[in-house]
Amino acid sequence: MMLEDIMLLYRVESTILVQRYIRAWIDRARRTIIENARQYSLISKVPHQLKHLDRLIHVNDVDCIANLRMDRNTFGKLCRILTANGGLSPGKGLGIEEQVAIFLGVLAHHNKNRVVRFSFFRSGSTVSHYVNKVLGAVLSLHTVLLSKPKPVTDDCIDHRWKWFKGCLGALDGTHINVLVGTSDKPRYRTRKGSIATNTLAVCDRNMQFVYFLPGWEGSAGDSRVLRDAVARPNGLRVPHGCYYLCDNGYANSNGFLTPYKGVRYHLKEWGIGNAQPQNPKELFNMRHIKARNVIERAFAVLKIRWGILRSASYYPIQTQIRLIMACFLFHNFVRYEMSTDPFEETVDGESSATGTEQDSPQPEYIDYVDPTPEWTQFRDSIAMTMWNNR
Repeated sequence: MMLEDIMLLYRVESTILVQRYIRAWIDRARRTIIENARQYSLISKVPHQLKHLDRLIHVNDVDCIANLRMDRNTFGKLCRILTANGGLSPGKGLGIEEQVAIFLGVLAHHNKNRVVRFSFFRSGSTVSHYVNKVLGAVLSLHTVLLSKPKPVTDDCIDHRWKWFKGCLGALDGTHINVLVGTSDKPRYRTRKGSIATNTLAVCDRNMQFVYFLPGWEGSAGDSRVLRDAVARPNGLRVPHGCYYLCDNGYANSNGFLTPYKGVRYHLKEWGIGNAQPQNPKELFNMRHIKARNVIERAFAVLKIRWGILRSASYYPIQTQIRLIMACFLFHNFVRYEMSTDPFEETVDGESSATGTEQDSPQPEYIDYVDPTPEWTQFRDSIAMTMWNNR
């Protein structure tokens, strides 16, 4: 090989080495710039995240109730119980308080993912992940957060409930709007034309829910939903000798006491001209609606508190059902922890405070819903007792 050839080959190899070195240096510089930019982005967002969270849960109870539907003390207790009993754990750069605040904001104001991520300076995937994480923790506490009903005893002095010895509370169905596929809309369409799920709910005398069953199509009748709830292995349990008050959408059967049909019933019918009952059936219906109104008030407070129940949400139908269940459970927790419920004040009517009767568990439960002559006679005997002691 000639000397000229050797020098040419050396120059070519040197050029390749220099080019490789330059490319490696550029790659290292690019990675350093991106990493510094990412760190600066995270560091710059942290003060805004902390400031927003602080305004929500640390400034005053008024803002905390307005945004998260509970005061600061109740919010703190909720975070502790979700951590200790629900298995909720801190995430990477996301504490328990922020996780719960994000979830409550979604329920309280029906905030969309893009709104939440903008407010909390988080990514959309992060918001979606922790919404589902907190939802699972809440539902795992259903046995803790559901109320245990107590029957009305003989020494009850509450003027609305003392006539209904053995009564556990009231039940009714409510329609909650949902979003379903086009093929499922006919099944979920209610008589009023809305797309909704027919949700059965049972509450005690303090407006705390004892049982709820969402998920039934809006076209399903109330009686059908109740029969399903009673027949389920872990469904609604009514001890023999006890019962719930319900309207005429259900059958007057063992465990479920309905008013007389064809007789004045609703409160607005009694308010006209200060009308007074003229017979035992009218007196029974008037006192029945005054007591059963507790479930209507519970529904009203529930929907005022949680905005996600007032319009269909953009989640899969199973997630929508789970979110409805979470709203019921949170309602119970707030009612139990807060001495004064500010959202109850927006509902007209009397307070639903109850006496302090003792629980009396029964070994057997009602497992069917069918009208019987014995139960009709039981209703007649209550009506005559009311009439004779008016």
